[in-house]
Amino acid sequence: MTGPNPDFDVLIVGAGISGIGMAAHLKMMCPDRSYTIIEQRENLGGTWDLFRYPGIRSDSDMHTLGFSFEPWTHEKSIADGPSILEYLDHIVDERDIRRHINFGQKVLSADWRSADARWHVVLEGADGKPTNVTANWVYLGSGYYDYDQPYEAEFEGRDDFTGEIIHPQFWPEELDYAGKNVVVIGSGATAVTIVPSMAEKAAKVTMLQRTPTWMWSRPAKDGLANFLRKILPEEMAYKITRWKNVFMQDVGFKKARNQPEKFAEFLTKKIKKAAGSAYEEEAFTPPYNPWDQRLCLVPDDDLFVQMKAGNAEIVTDHIDRFVAEGVKLKSGKVLPADIIVTATGLQLAIAGKIDIRQEGTSVDFAERFYYKGCMFSNLPNLAVVFGYLNASWTLRADINSEYVCKVLNEMKVRGAKIASPYLPDDHGLEEDDIFDFSSGYIQRSKHIMPKNAVSLPWRLNQDYRQDKKDLANQPIDDGVLQFTSAEAKTPTMEPAE
Repeated sequence: MTGPNPDFDVLIVGAGISGIGMAAHLKMMCPDRSYTIIEQRENLGGTWDLFRYPGIRSDSDMHTLGFSFEPWTHEKSIADGPSILEYLDHIVDERDIRRHINFGQKVLSADWRSADARWHVVLEGADGKPTNVTANWVYLGSGYYDYDQPYEAEFEGRDDFTGEIIHPQFWPEELDYAGKNVVVIGSGATAVTIVPSMAEKAAKVTMLQRTPTWMWSRPAKDGLANFLRKILPEEMAYKITRWKNVFMQDVGFKKARNQPEKFAEFLTKKIKKAAGSAYEEEAFTPPYNPWDQRLCLVPDDDLFVQMKAGNAEIVTDHIDRFVAEGVKLKSGKVLPADIIVTATGLQLAIAGKIDIRQEGTSVDFAERFYYKGCMFSNLPNLAVVFGYLNASWTLRADINSEYVCKVLNEMKVRGAKIASPYLPDDHGLEEDDIFDFSSGYIQRSKHIMPKNAVSLPWRLNQDYRQDKKDLANQPIDDGVLQFTSAEAKTPTMEPAE
């Protein structure tokens, strides 16, 4: 496709929470801008469409995982996957977004060319044929992990095991686990979700962990939210609850970082009360401080209920190897299993594994600094969403979408075609650890992560309240974001490779 103007003002990658949020903000703040959403799957929802394991649910409350502009109206604040998909479906239909989504299309590459101020994007359909499109702006709402390849820890003897081995990222739709012994390897949010759900039907479910995780138990229903909805308009009740949850989460995180011993005592006391007779110190005492990794949510004490009923257990040990009948541990014990679930984590990916280029040269994001947690140094007209590790993903998606729309509107006022965060080669910035978290999936992927400076604007913060204030109050024209024009030319499209 050729012409003096790009095919789209904005090309959004991904029809999950991030992509849908950006589309909604464009409709509200930049209604004159054309856009498309490219989604490689056949359904919207991203994470919530991909994962189909038993009990799939949010690991944070829906008053913050929900969008700022769309109240969450269900009674349960901790929602299951189907309810979240229903919420997203409602938004795309209510706001006429669905017709802008191109399903079954994968973005292979995107090359920025300053001469015509646009991204030259190569798409691939289900038939494997490439298509060329152009866009002035690319918004990456493709998430943070590899949809095609999860992290699989190496376990000796996999071929010796006579049962089924399943990774939660690729859950078999018709798996029958009723009356069977299940071993779930892992102690993160996925394992903590799967174990109590499978325990309702399985003979027994064992969560096999090498290292315990800090757990946080809370009701699935938010009492204040449901009370406020009875006496206030829906939007007002939602805003108050959202503010309350953001505030409480922020206070809790900062207390954990500033007073880790006291916070650990607080969590331990709650776990002991919830687990009761099932409590074992070895199983619930991590060797790290709270919020050095993300806390695992246990709604309505579901894991502890199943443990006390004898349907589930936690075993803390190291794996020696898989054997025909199950998992042999370093201690010599064998855990019998008909099914082994390897909830061993995600594999992070940058930019949805798209080949991002600038003037034909591949972009190495590990050599770029984040700009305002949204854009990258010296890379024009591109933004990304990488959600908070200590809060709901959507909080960042909301403020990034709003910020990009403000940038687009500033470009319109100026008659600019290009907006690029300028960082000179001799910047002298002091670098900071981009993620001060010890989680395995974070540590394994730091080498591919963009750079982080000690101070703003060249960093990805983990402080939503501060970020929201900064992006709302600081001028778009901050002396760093450079606005320039480009002569509109008819691009010469090269054949897709």
